[in-house]
Amino acid sequence: MPTGVHLRDARKQLFDAAERILRRSGPNALTSRAVTTEAGCAKGVLHRHFTDFDDFLAELVQDRIARLDDEAAALREAAGTDTVADNLTRALTALFESVAVAIVSLIVFRDELRKRLRRTTPTGIPLVTEAAAMIASYLAAERELGRIAADADIDTLAPTLIGGGHLAFADRGSGPPAPEDVHRMVTTVLAGVLRDA
Repeated sequence: MPTGVHLRDARKQLFDAAERILRRSGPNALTSRAVTTEAGCAKGVLHRHFTDFDDFLAELVQDRIARLDDEAAALREAAGTDTVADNLTRALTALFESVAVAIVSLIVFRDELRKRLRRTTPTGIPLVTEAAAMIASYLAAERELGRIAADADIDTLAPTLIGGGHLAFADRGSGPPAPEDVHRMVTTVLAGVLRDA
C-alpha cells in the first residue's frame, strides 16, 4: 500500500523540506527520514531521485548556489543607484536571512558533503565562495563608476564583507541583527574606499 503524498516536483519539495528543517532546527536535525517526513512523502522517494543522502545534500547546496545568480545580477544592476553601503546592506541581509548560515554549518559539519562539493568549488567554502564572488563583482562595477576607490582591494573587501555578514547572522538564538548594525559593519569595512557618500 502506498504511503505519503504524490509529489509533483519531488526534488523541489524535498529541497524545500530540508531548508525548513535547517532553518528551524539546524544541521544536526537534518536526516533523510526528517526530510521525507517534512515533505510528507514515502521514505523511498528521496532514494529514487538521489543515490544517497550526501548526494541529496550536495544537490541541495548546488541548487542554493544557483539561486545566487539572480541575486548577483540584481546586485550588479544596482551599481550606481542608492549608496554602495545601502546596496550591500540589502544584499548581505537577503543572503544571510535565507538558509545560507545553516547551509554553511551543514557543509562544515559533513566531511563527505564537503568532499563532493569540491568537484564544483575546489577552494573555500561552497556557497560562501560564490557569495564573495557576487560581492566582488558588484564592488568592481562600483569601482568602474568611481563610487569605490580605483585602488580598492576588492579581492580582500568582498570576503571580509561576507565574513562580517556571516558572523552577524550566525547567532540563531538572538535573531537577526538590526539593519543599522549590518549597515555599520559595511561602512566600517569600506570606510577607506567609499567615494559615493
